[in-house]
Formats: sequence, structure tokens, C-alpha cells
Amino acid sequence: MKLFDVYPLNPIEIVKGEGSLVWDSNGQEYLDLYGGHAVISIGHSHPHYVKRLTEQLNEIGFYSNSIRIRGQEELAEKLGQVSGKADYKLFLCNSGAEANENALKLASFYNGRKKIIAFKGAFHGRTSLAVAATDNPKIVAPVNETDNIVFLPLNDLDALNEAFQAYGNEICAVIIEGIQGVGGIKPANDDFLRLIRSLCDTYNSVYIADSVQCGYARSGKFYSHEYAGVDADIYTMAKGMGNGFPVAGISIAPKFQSWHGMLGTTFGGNHLACAAALAVLEVIEQENLLANALTVGEYLMKELGKFEQVREVRGKGLMIGIDLPEELSHVKKDLLFKHHIFTGEAKPNVIRLLPALNMNKAHADRFLQAFNSILNP
Repeated sequence: MKLFDVYPLNPIEIVKGEGSLVWDSNGQEYLDLYGGHAVISIGHSHPHYVKRLTEQLNEIGFYSNSIRIRGQEELAEKLGQVSGKADYKLFLCNSGAEANENALKLASFYNGRKKIIAFKGAFHGRTSLAVAATDNPKIVAPVNETDNIVFLPLNDLDALNEAFQAYGNEICAVIIEGIQGVGGIKPANDDFLRLIRSLCDTYNSVYIADSVQCGYARSGKFYSHEYAGVDADIYTMAKGMGNGFPVAGISIAPKFQSWHGMLGTTFGGNHLACAAALAVLEVIEQENLLANALTVGEYLMKELGKFEQVREVRGKGLMIGIDLPEELSHVKKDLLFKHHIFTGEAKPNVIRLLPALNMNKAHADRFLQAFNSILNP
């Protein structure tokens, strides 16, 4: 049997990682500024993380949600403290798509409606309704197609007002990334998020803050939506939540009432997943990674803004997009193969930086020097 070929692969096998560095099977060191799609939040092989998981694995790795799992309760309490949402409730699952799927389902249970507002450039996952709310027709299979999704331009206040005037009490939910990731590191404006909050209050619609990529301290706040100064009804999270272990969840406002069987998962919230997620939150607190993400991110964005060839630098904290002209489309490949630095991309020519939140200034300078040598040979 061979692998089903759906990923364009770089001919590199990574076998070891420590902090912001990884090594391939030939012993070559790389600076990792992508963290496997924003997943590595506290660095590769963080000692506290490894200890937490090892201790848990030596006790028990898994049992289902048919019994009490103390780690879930500890995780909910810690997440409430660190995120500032202590009065919210936590449902645990396994991936960002699953988190968004459950958030949309919960919203529909809440108000009995079907119509969802999403935005151009959005990426919410690859499962049935999450992919329907994703602005990429190529990955929406015929069975996923639905008339229940309305796509609007991002940050267009008039279009949002008009949609609510047109559909009114049909609107189940608005789902929005605080900063679009796959869409090219495009932040939602504060006034736009405040309008979503206001309209959802007026029409009893649900504000879903997709924080899968832009959450978990990456922006310098726990959820990037917090910059707007309003609370969402549901926050979805995954990626950096487990530092590589598959874990995800939704944080649910007090107004939602649960009933047995309403949502469910076999693997979500298992013992190992909770140990991984607790380790991440503990390190975020202990190492003050919210402040580090903001400080190092601001430094990077300021320095990147000095390159005249760069069209625009976007983002917040350590979620940064470098918009380049077409003639510099080779930069990402040069960074990887000539300078051994992993970065991400968004079409057509945006380099995405999504490093570990404990990345230091020396590593930022290493990247900037390489970037400069490519742009100014």
C-alpha cells in the first residue's frame, strides 16, 4: 500500500526538534518559523510538555467520555483562568474542523436556524459544514454544497448590515477568524467585530470566533478577537492548543444550555490530550508567552516594514503575513533550501510566519538576515 497523494511534499524528513529548531535525517538544522501550520506553540520537545505527557502515559493514555476524566475539569478551569472566560463552558474534541463543526451545530440547536454568514477568504476546515463555510470551492465536494452559507466581503460594514436586513431572523450564526490564516494573514477590523456583536445581539444570532489559528496567545492576546473589546458567544480552538497532540475545543458562553447527547466525541478530551493541553497553558503562564509573542512580533513587523520590496506586512503578535510582489515568489523556497528556514505561504505571494510563541529575538534576527540576503543580494 502507498500513501494517498494529496500533499505536495518537500523532500525533507524532520527527525528531531528542540524549541524553534528542527533537524532532518541528514543532521541539517532548520529554524522553524511555521510550526507545522501554527501548531507548535511552546516549542518542540519542551521539557515540561514531555514530562507531562510521559507521566500521563505511564498512568493511562485513554478512556472514553463515559467516565469522569479529572484532566478535563482541570483543563477547563485553567483555560478559564488564562483566557479570562471563567464563566464559559468547555467542550473538547480533536481538530479545528471538528471544533467549528460543533460550534455551528450548537448555534443551530440554540436558535433553530440554518443560515450562516461567513467571509471571503475564510478557512474553517474540511468537514461537512466547516468546508461549506470555507471560501475555496475546489475543496467543497458536491455532497458538502448548501444554500445555507452566505459569503460576505471581510471588513465591509455595509454588506454586513445589508445581509442582516435581508435575512434578519433567519441568520443562525456569523463565523469569523479574528485574523484569517489561509486567507493571507488578514485581520478583522475592530469595528467590524463590534458590529457583528451588535447585530448578533439584536437578531439573537450566534457570534462564533474561529480562533483555531489566531487563538491561544498567538496574537499577543489569548484570542485575537479580544482586540475589539467584545466577547464572542463561542470560541473555537485547536492548532496550538496541544503543541502537536491532536486536541481541540469550543468555549461556550453561559447562555447555552446543554443536554445529554447534544454533542459527542470518542477521542476528544482523552487523558493524554488533556495532559498536553494543560502543559501548554502552564508554559504560556510560566514563561509569559502572551507578552513574548507581542514583543517579538512587533519587532519582526517593524523590521520587515523597512524592506521597500515588501508590499505589506500584516498581522498581530506572532501571526505575520509578508505580502510580496510576484517577482519575489521564489523567496519562500529560497528561505527553506538556501537558508534552512521553514515558513508558510498563502496564495499568491504571502509568506506566513507562525513560529513558537517562545521564539527569541536572536532567531528573529536570523530570519531577518536571511530575508535581507535574498531581497538584497
